Amino acid sequence: MTTGLTYATYKTQIATMAVVDEDDPAFTTILPQMITYAENRIYRDVDFLFTSASSTAYALTVGSRSINVTASTFPDGTLVVPEQINLITPAGTSNPNSGTRVPLLPTTKEFLDAVYGASQSTAQPKYWCPFDDYTFLVGPYPDAAYTVEIVGTYRPASLSTTNTTTFISLNLPDVMIMASMIYISAYQRNFSSAMGNDPQMPITYETQYQALLKGAITEENRKKFEAAAWSSQSVSTTATPTRG
Repeated sequence: MTTGLTYATYKTQIATMAVVDEDDPAFTTILPQMITYAENRIYRDVDFLFTSASSTAYALTVGSRSINVTASTFPDGTLVVPEQINLITPAGTSNPNSGTRVPLLPTTKEFLDAVYGASQSTAQPKYWCPFDDYTFLVGPYPDAAYTVEIVGTYRPASLSTTNTTTFISLNLPDVMIMASMIYISAYQRNFSSAMGNDPQMPITYETQYQALLKGAITEENRKKFEAAAWSSQSVSTTATPTRG
């Protein structure tokens, strides 16, 4: 039995908690932005494992240190945080999975400019840095047309009438409800205002959101073996000695 939320059940639950008709025009107007608010808070607060993706759709050009990433090569058209860039060797490998991945080390643009600033000096790149959200630089300047693999996080599609379930709505419905209720406090004229009918309302939901968020972060850390002592186990209150 699932305990997650669909778009329809989410809408009904928020309307019920906010004591408003779910077909109220003002409520339906703010609903999309309320979902955006809730989801963005959660995505920024929790480093989800499932939002990592990779693309091997790019190749370096001899004598050019730039990699220009187009959003369309990542799920839902968004690359949020670049995490890793790998060279695929040997150069010109048509099938990336048959080549060898050589991780590039992240550094700064100042280092690349100072140490590998001459385009005449080419070699197999060793380093990379972000220049802007969709441009990355490598150093040294490439001596061949290496395929590159870019690994990073993306922003999944939001809950909507056409996208009726999401990872968050199915797996963290409690956190999503609390984040949404913080936003709905403004709709109820209670957001950070001593003149509101219930000025404590947003504070109460914020407190509950933060409490639930801790559990979500711990669970994601366990998935990535970043929990106690770099294991997948949470800290035991009875084990002696403890792992972490």
